[in-house]
Amino acid sequence: MMSFINRLPRLHLYVLITLCLFLVIQTGLRLIFWLKFNNPDDPVANGDLLWSFYLGMKFDLQASLGTLLPLLILGWIKPLHPVYSRFGKRLWAVYISLAFIVMYLVYITDAGHYAYLEQRLNATALRFLENPLISANMIWQTYPVISGSIIFILVNAASIILFLKLTGLIDNSNADSAYWSNRRWYMKTALVLVTIFAVFFALMAKISWYPLRWSDAFFSTHAYSAQLASNPVIYFSNTLKNVAETYDLEAAQQAYPLMTDYLGIQQPQQSEDGALNYDRYHDFSRDEGMADSKTNVIVVILESFASYKTSLSGNPLQPTPNIEKLANEGYFFNNFFTPSTGTARSIWTFITGLPDIEKNKTSSRNPLIVDQHTIMNAFEEHKKLYFLGGSASWANIRGLLSSNIPSLRLFEEGSYDSPDIDVWGISDLSLFREANAVLKQETEPFFAIIQTSGNHRPYTIPDDNEGFVTWTEQDLQYEVQKYGFQSLQELNSFRFMDHSVGHFMKIAEKQPYFENTLFVFFGDHGIHAPTGAHIPAYEAQLKLQGLRVPLVFYGKSVISSSRVFDTIAGEVDVLPTIAALTRTSYLNTTLGRDLTDAAFDENRYAFTIEHGGGRTIGLLSDDYYLLMRPDGSSKRLHHLNGDDSRTDVSAKEVDVADLMTRKLTAIWNTVLYMRENNKPQE
Repeated sequence: MMSFINRLPRLHLYVLITLCLFLVIQTGLRLIFWLKFNNPDDPVANGDLLWSFYLGMKFDLQASLGTLLPLLILGWIKPLHPVYSRFGKRLWAVYISLAFIVMYLVYITDAGHYAYLEQRLNATALRFLENPLISANMIWQTYPVISGSIIFILVNAASIILFLKLTGLIDNSNADSAYWSNRRWYMKTALVLVTIFAVFFALMAKISWYPLRWSDAFFSTHAYSAQLASNPVIYFSNTLKNVAETYDLEAAQQAYPLMTDYLGIQQPQQSEDGALNYDRYHDFSRDEGMADSKTNVIVVILESFASYKTSLSGNPLQPTPNIEKLANEGYFFNNFFTPSTGTARSIWTFITGLPDIEKNKTSSRNPLIVDQHTIMNAFEEHKKLYFLGGSASWANIRGLLSSNIPSLRLFEEGSYDSPDIDVWGISDLSLFREANAVLKQETEPFFAIIQTSGNHRPYTIPDDNEGFVTWTEQDLQYEVQKYGFQSLQELNSFRFMDHSVGHFMKIAEKQPYFENTLFVFFGDHGIHAPTGAHIPAYEAQLKLQGLRVPLVFYGKSVISSSRVFDTIAGEVDVLPTIAALTRTSYLNTTLGRDLTDAAFDENRYAFTIEHGGGRTIGLLSDDYYLLMRPDGSSKRLHHLNGDDSRTDVSAKEVDVADLMTRKLTAIWNTVLYMRENNKPQE
């Protein structure tokens, strides 16, 4: 062992010693955090506790190695070498000492922030700098500033002295330099490559397509486990980009009377501090003395499943006969819209009942709002399962799911026997097979989500495809470009997704769970592209083709007769409708409403938001589409069935424009409020 250490380049040994010291100190600080803030009356399970410390160590590794990267990059330069150069030794000693000081400052501030708000340090704490004198007085009157400062100085001094002692033990003779200067070029190259790969994998901190992210800390519904696993430096830096926008309480309060009517709030009230109540409890157990239903639920979210591409739109190519069959035998909502394009935004909307209005990437990537109430948890006796072909680290979806859905079983890359076929993981067909293999073993009610991803470039059709026949140009009566597809390859990929659905229903019919299951199918979003002559012109003219997708409910024990719903529907409405159809009592705290409840039929709208080029929000009714900026500027009203849907008719339809403006403004300010005040409830 000593021989190996002696052969290590001195720069590497210096970095390794410093890295280990950082890790030991941060692990100790995490242990102190646990001892100080752990609630004995609500302890974290032992398994979760160990996993929190394990994840925390990996976050600490990322933070520490990131701190030492300048040393690794510049330390090989002779005048800057931390061992052989006197100047370099002093330079890096100062740098590491400053790193210790900053680290301890962050950890101390983090502890104070948690003691005050029970939240790890995040970018919202910057608001305290707006009134520095008041904040300073509060700190002076609340915390032991003098004794704390003395401890801070002593701990920093001890850490710096220990660092200097340990790195001072490194042999600074020229033997190491001579040893490596005499090595052949390929040995030096190998050393550089090994170093790069070691640093890369340490920063990734996991063997996966995605690196370790803040959302990995949110693996449990016990909130403290995520707090314990987080590294305050990494968590704070990740929240910096998400702090710019928050809600206007006064605007939300002004919108409340209108939203009370819109949502059907049963007990409208405002607390003394101005907090607003959006709770609506729907109790089906009182209906004829029945208990809540034990019906299984399988939600299938179909990738880029634009309505205009499907057979349900009258597309002459007839690419989706299997979905069409299910729609003809169940409930079909043909005016169903997602708020925006983007899969991560769609998953957020479905789970939370809130449109994703995040300016910086997606809401799922915002640590400040990761905790959300979801109607899925109303299915208390149901096991929760989530299947996707790739990784749940994509867009930090893991944090949204695992943090808010207790005992969720998450199946992703590495969970399956089926091989990956491309960057999106296993094929959709394999995903359905794998899901069925799990679900057929279940003896208790379950709520499962299957998220497909194969309908993406490179449009891979696997060799194992259950007899799927790829179309050629000779097989087609029409040109694919005339009916919504850019290429024959895209058409076949779209068809294969439908083929996979058909195969899934075929094998599901043979399983015990089939007769007592509600199946729900909808697209995560559409595609902004030419739609074809079979689609009304306004869809492409107003960019609605990227938002309109089919919504289909199918279930032998749930839906007795087929029906087509023409009213406007939105993705926020899916979970309330699932609960209503399965007679599951639920608490609703966000925007969604039961699509089968006739009480809302005269007040149906779909909210939309376009994030590119400055956000544009919209409200869609059966006949009109209102668009404007969030501040109310650039407002325009479009008549969907007019001679030219692009024409702004707000000057002619003043009453319509005024009503929809008030409703859109109210919804916007309510969403801003809700997303920060929708914590999970018991």
